[in-house]
Amino acid sequence: MQLTDKLIDSVIKVAEEAGRAILGVYDGPIKVTVKEDESPLTQADKAAHNVIEYALEHLTPEWPVVSEESDEKAKQRRTQAECYWLIDPLDGTKEFIRRNGEFTVNIALILHGKPVFGVVHVPVTRLSYWGGLGLGSWKRSDQGQQAIKVSPPLPGFPLKVVGSRSHLTAETEAYLAALGEYELVSVGSSLKFCLVAEGKAHLYPRLGPTCEWDTAAAQAVLEGAGGHVETLEGEALHYSKPDILNPWFVART
Repeated sequence: MQLTDKLIDSVIKVAEEAGRAILGVYDGPIKVTVKEDESPLTQADKAAHNVIEYALEHLTPEWPVVSEESDEKAKQRRTQAECYWLIDPLDGTKEFIRRNGEFTVNIALILHGKPVFGVVHVPVTRLSYWGGLGLGSWKRSDQGQQAIKVSPPLPGFPLKVVGSRSHLTAETEAYLAALGEYELVSVGSSLKFCLVAEGKAHLYPRLGPTCEWDTAAAQAVLEGAGGHVETLEGEALHYSKPDILNPWFVART
């Protein structure tokens, strides 16, 4: 498995293309259906999925593509493949429906159950985060590209904690209450990881349900920036499990 600069750049462009497909829906009527797990689905989720699946299958035909919108047979490939793409074509569908801009395109490369590379693209701002262990992490905008790194909390200042815009559970609130002084920033989708990765926050506790495709790309970005994503038992968040659900975790500097 080799991640060349050319391949990295191509995958970022795929995420950007998927973002444009999402915005093509965002500016018009949004049709919402409900999936079996009661999560919302729009035509933008499907449009972004189609863009990413087609592009990655042509870029790297040897690596399977597993997406939140794939069929169940395709999703099972993640438990057997050594190396594969794990995709959330539209992370933050609820934020998309609310039209608040806090939704992302997530593309991760999984190797031996670990996210080794990830791209998180924000369609509304045309901002992309990308990185991975051994790669560093970067933020790319229309103005150019810059390296990003985590920033530990400063003595005497409150801890900056990011929480979910739509999924702040009672367990998370209890966890926060035990922290002492903190400042809470609410934001949707995988942007929470990215705020920690670029030093704008210090901690993201998630004591509620997430799936592997929700976290993989942003975990790679955070780890490339020097951060950590661990279960409440202190173990690294692992992928390719028979159960697609993640355990509760904390992302931190």
